Amino acid sequence: MRYISRSPGERFCILRGSAGVDILEPTLLMRRFSALPVLVLGLTVSMTGCIKTTRLVQKTQAPDKVQVASATELDKQISERDAAMKTLNATVQVTFSTGGSKEGKVTTYTSFKGFITVAKPHNLRVIMQLPVVGSTAGIMVSDGNTFRLTIPPYSKAYEGTNQVTKPSANTLENLRPSVFFDSLLIPGVGPDDLVELTESARIIPGEKHKPSIEEPDYDFNIMKVKSGNVLQRERVIHVSRIDLMPIQQDVYDDGGRIVTTTTYDNYKDFGGQKFPTLINIHRPLQELSLKVEISKLTFNETLDEDVFELKIPPGYKVQKLE
Repeated sequence: MRYISRSPGERFCILRGSAGVDILEPTLLMRRFSALPVLVLGLTVSMTGCIKTTRLVQKTQAPDKVQVASATELDKQISERDAAMKTLNATVQVTFSTGGSKEGKVTTYTSFKGFITVAKPHNLRVIMQLPVVGSTAGIMVSDGNTFRLTIPPYSKAYEGTNQVTKPSANTLENLRPSVFFDSLLIPGVGPDDLVELTESARIIPGEKHKPSIEEPDYDFNIMKVKSGNVLQRERVIHVSRIDLMPIQQDVYDDGGRIVTTTTYDNYKDFGGQKFPTLINIHRPLQELSLKVEISKLTFNETLDEDVFELKIPPGYKVQKLE
């Protein structure tokens, strides 16, 4: 064994192998390579001070208290609320908007004062009044399958099916009774429905300098079994965990597309029944939106037999819609 040195104070141990080959002592190699992790760590620490960035995001605040419910409990609550509402009479302010990303623009029309009457299972009447003058702008009635709509200012009438089968180039002509049926009342769970409960959260922006609220909610999925073992999602009811009231409902078609998204806000008590006074309805496929603001509401009143009848006056031009 002999020693060599390349610099003062540094010494390598060389072993003479049996074949006459000098071999660097293994223990020295291990000592040299054991310094690599320390070197890498040092480089990482020094570099992060140069390449990391920090940006501010809006703070969120969790509610002080949230409620807990099972799928069975939510099923019962939603179905009981639905069963308690046989008829509905509402005085409303309705604002229509058309367009979106497909058109590249959104058009919002002047708000109409109106009256909406619903009687289960499928009867509907909607009366809209012209702004300022207050005369009737339009009347729509439906029996759940077909509808009629008269527009007195133009002596015009429409007849057709509740569901749009042939979309019109005029977006407002795609405003059918199903828009209201899908949104105003949230149906209960049917005997053949399957349900699933998951959790999520929504962010409610804070006012001025107050933090946003991160509000946890339940997503109550309602599905049916189609052919084979295929599950078809029909609706998702989003329920706030603060008061266990619905805050949104998504309605799907047979292709799994959302046809109607409705949000519910500003709940008030009407004769012992809580109901939202601000309802926003969005039909993404047709790029049609409605904002319904409720000022007066009554439930389960006795209705006249002719409430849902609408005769088309003589001389009106009648257009068929599919």
